[in-house]
Amino acid sequence: MASTGMISFYKAKHIVILTGAGVSAESGVPTFRGAGGYWRRWQAQDLATPKAFAANPSLVWEFYHYRREIMGSKDPNKAHIAIAECEERLAKQNRRVVVVTQNIDELHRKAGTKNIIELHGSLFTVRCIECGNVKEDRNSPICPALKDRGAPDPDAQDARILEEQLPRCTSCGGLARPHVVWFGEGLDRKVLEDTEEECMKCDLCLVVGTSSVVYPAAMYAPMIADRGVTVAEFNPEETPATGTCKYHFHGPAGEHVPKALAKHPSEPDS
Repeated sequence: MASTGMISFYKAKHIVILTGAGVSAESGVPTFRGAGGYWRRWQAQDLATPKAFAANPSLVWEFYHYRREIMGSKDPNKAHIAIAECEERLAKQNRRVVVVTQNIDELHRKAGTKNIIELHGSLFTVRCIECGNVKEDRNSPICPALKDRGAPDPDAQDARILEEQLPRCTSCGGLARPHVVWFGEGLDRKVLEDTEEECMKCDLCLVVGTSSVVYPAAMYAPMIADRGVTVAEFNPEETPATGTCKYHFHGPAGEHVPKALAKHPSEPDS
């Protein structure tokens, strides 16, 4: 256990909050992993790859179209809101809170979080595979051919949309793909640099709803703990990072995170 250099929440000046799929799952966002975590006959690791997109861009776009569309009915939960409110409150005290998330659903943004690093990108940005142009796209549907497509049922028929009817680049007309990090791809260098800088500067770290098995995200909590900084984990289960954490809060993030980030009596009135 990392017990040296413990710092209380009310003394922390720079807090890093690492979040994963578990916090979004409490908002009803499917994770497409584990038992029952299927879209049709596939899990995320089957479709979220460059190889899958090259082989069947129509199928991969159906999968991401479904994920984009369901976010219209999903709202931030108590954990998301508590994090956003904490960031806003502590900013008035010249204290920094930054969220480093593996999630691509933008629920932290929807809750009001401003300081956020999205390790794996966003569902609502696309990138051209020809010229590399990146742009935000919140159209629903993202293209006419995907309207009413993407049903998750195992017996749903693949749409087999022609490539020229899939999302296209507005700059060069090339085929666009979701601007997210897929299995087998590396993270953006600037994103990595920014994340490592935050981790090296923080004096408190919360790990919320992450399995701590996907790298490089899984290395951040142990790296922070090795500096003697207090790391607190919020998860219904123990993870590979649990042993490096000073505290482990067992249960839903929506139950424990608001309590942990509640205003301390020592804080000034806003």
